[in-house]
Amino acid sequence: MLKSGSPCLTHFGDLMPISRRRFLFGTAVLATTVAGLSACNASAGSDTTNSEATPSAATTGVEEGAYPVTIAHKYGQTTIAAAPQRVVTVGLKEQDDCVALGVVPVGSTTWFDLDGSTLFGPWAKDALAGAAEPTVLTDTDGIQFEQVAALNPDLIIGVYSGMKQADYDKLTALAPTIAPLKEYQEWGIPWDAQATVVGQALGRPQQMTALIEDAKKRVQVVKEANPEFGGRTALAATPWEGVFVYGSQDPRGRLLTDLGFSMPPTLDKTIKDAWGGDLSDENVELLDVDALVWLVEGNGRQEIEGNKAYASLAVHKEGREVFTQPDDGMYEAFSFLTVLSIGYLVEQLAPRLKNAVDGDPGTSAEKP
Repeated sequence: MLKSGSPCLTHFGDLMPISRRRFLFGTAVLATTVAGLSACNASAGSDTTNSEATPSAATTGVEEGAYPVTIAHKYGQTTIAAAPQRVVTVGLKEQDDCVALGVVPVGSTTWFDLDGSTLFGPWAKDALAGAAEPTVLTDTDGIQFEQVAALNPDLIIGVYSGMKQADYDKLTALAPTIAPLKEYQEWGIPWDAQATVVGQALGRPQQMTALIEDAKKRVQVVKEANPEFGGRTALAATPWEGVFVYGSQDPRGRLLTDLGFSMPPTLDKTIKDAWGGDLSDENVELLDVDALVWLVEGNGRQEIEGNKAYASLAVHKEGREVFTQPDDGMYEAFSFLTVLSIGYLVEQLAPRLKNAVDGDPGTSAEKP
């Protein structure tokens, strides 16, 4: 924390931390989203549960032969016998994958406010098509088991969550539950792998495959339009307990590489975790990349720029930074990274990355 009266920071450890909820996760929405949502609830999002809500026909759009389906995860296997009518998501962003397929959960876990909504960003407006939002759950003190139970779910999805074995045991006693996948470390599942699992669980694997392919094409279009990204290095970071750098297995890091960038070869070894880790003062040079995307809150930017060690780096002197912050759209989309948000994100982020790597300090990466 910046000390009172201090004109600048001395150590990265002094940087003001953002809330852990935001830290965990730092111009067109997909055109192929499914119209005519099968809303699984009739209540607007609120902190109250709604176990009496009558879902509309969630089986609309279910593909032939989709059930039964068995999905493997870190705590075993879950078999879903038929199309679920009352879906609850206890992960932090699977609601996007659900509504992309025309299914609105009866309850979803909130992360942070998104463009006036508690659960959905602007990229999801077309997919929601005016449908009532799910009942809002929180994860401040862990999964709200009683609230989940009150929603009478017949499927619980927690692929992008910190679900533990004890949590899974409680949830699976309520309904078939999909835990994080065992092949990825906690919080490290790629957006397309997450979407694939949700598509299987909701009986719409082919529809989800089409959405994933469309989203990847949007990324590829941006990559091809910006060949200068190739051979350049990039990182994403946020001020949390000093500076937290996202690693090669974090969805944000994966997106930067998908756009053509590479990461410093010593990244994962330096931060000691392929998902991400704190950066010590002696390793500040790791941030001296061709493009550095910051996720900041409050006075975070001022405190970063006030750090003498950081201010001495070329990445700062030459304006190769892209600062994103709450309510600018990119901050939220870069944190979500879903089949719905990724097209929205890259169209806004790419022009700023282009300005960051153009070699001209006078070119601002502030706005596209």
